[in-house]
Amino acid sequence: MRKRLVLLFVTACLVGLNVFVWVAFFHRPVPALTVSFLDVGQGDAILIQGPTGIQMLVDGGRDRAVLRELPKQMGVFDRTIDVVVETHPDADHIGGLPAVFERYAVAMFLEPGIPNDTNATLALTDAVQNEPGIETALARSGQRIVLGGGAYADILFPDRDVSTYETNTGSIVMRVVYGDTSFMLTGDAPSEIEDYLVGRDGAKLKANVLKAGHHGSRNSTDARWLATVAPDIVVISAGKDNAYGHPHVETMERMRAQGAEVFSTAEQGTIVFKSDGTNVTAK
Repeated sequence: MRKRLVLLFVTACLVGLNVFVWVAFFHRPVPALTVSFLDVGQGDAILIQGPTGIQMLVDGGRDRAVLRELPKQMGVFDRTIDVVVETHPDADHIGGLPAVFERYAVAMFLEPGIPNDTNATLALTDAVQNEPGIETALARSGQRIVLGGGAYADILFPDRDVSTYETNTGSIVMRVVYGDTSFMLTGDAPSEIEDYLVGRDGAKLKANVLKAGHHGSRNSTDARWLATVAPDIVVISAGKDNAYGHPHVETMERMRAQGAEVFSTAEQGTIVFKSDGTNVTAK
């Protein structure tokens, strides 16, 4: 009798284990690209997490607010970032990056090559120089940042030396791709650069999600750019009741005329999108 009970117990355990394995198999996480537009007030900070866990931070906002948002997306125990990108050296894009270097180990730093002597730039330069083992590079068109699992980010601009350019005009523009989905990130690039890229690349610029240039300024995200990128979603990274009036009314009208759904960190806080390579969904 005792042997029979033991046999029944072992059999039940094996059946239970078998069910657990099959449930785990059918419910295992689907690889995804996650793009988080962080709520850092009047500024830009975008965290990109590839399907295999590679992380890239594009800009860091004006101050240490970025440190409040990163753990919410990365987890409190994660203290490494694979790539940090400075789109251009304006304080509302790089002011928080020295704090990022203080807290996180960064493997690679990418920037456009625009000299600047502001306190924000000097602090970031010092942080990069003091980061052990970091690799640094100038961003140039044709470069590809591998994000794992088939995801990648292609640098579209600059395609030239921008060392004498006004900071916004020299902004890094990149297109993040996973499967059939893509995100267009433009820093503060003005319409002059948008129109140049339309003339150069045309339909290759298509993206599901577009970050509005320069926080929704009237001088970016023009009608020609919108028609070419043809986004389903436009994200505005701006602070609530900011002193610049971003996003400007004209830009909002252009985005609505395009038929895009508009998200704003000023109204919604941090905005997170996930792509399975076929569809992009807001969390």
